[in-house]
Amino acid sequence: MENKVIVETSARHVHLTKEHIDVLFGEGHELTFKKALSQPGQFACEERVTVVGPKNKIERVSILGPARKASQVEVSFTDARTLGISAPVRESGDIEGSAPCKLIGPCGEIDLDKGVIVAKRHIHFTPEEAAAAGVADKEVVKVKIVSERTTIFDDVVVRVNPNFKAAMHIDTDESNASCAFGTVYGEIIK
Repeated sequence: MENKVIVETSARHVHLTKEHIDVLFGEGHELTFKKALSQPGQFACEERVTVVGPKNKIERVSILGPARKASQVEVSFTDARTLGISAPVRESGDIEGSAPCKLIGPCGEIDLDKGVIVAKRHIHFTPEEAAAAGVADKEVVKVKIVSERTTIFDDVVVRVNPNFKAAMHIDTDESNASCAFGTVYGEIIK
């Protein structure tokens, strides 16, 4: 059983629908590839937006492509406090009842009535990788990161899909708290 997985920091970012891309960047605009991300088919874009909350704004927030079925903003708790937003901890895509915000692009603005979340810490696996690690889809595990500030993360959800690649994602607050800088691996504890 392989119980180690690479740990990646997922900084604040935005996922957009095609409709919202058109409003923010102009009709027919296509997102510009900047660099590939660890998950197959996912990429960071050259385009950036400003995220506005009731208290403050954060400028130049990254957009991840490709376009999604629903627009979503993923922030850390520190970001949420900066914005004045009460963002719930959720799995990506689970935005019902989540926090609202405004997005500002060079060509327009969008008022999202929902979509701001703090992403629940999770591990991506293909079915084969999950089997090798002895875990199943939606299983909740602990992950130990050994560093100057060794940390055990509880409540880590396993997400299994043939289109994934093995990687654990934590936000910047979690990364800073555990000193998960550079190339870091976590040990899955059941």
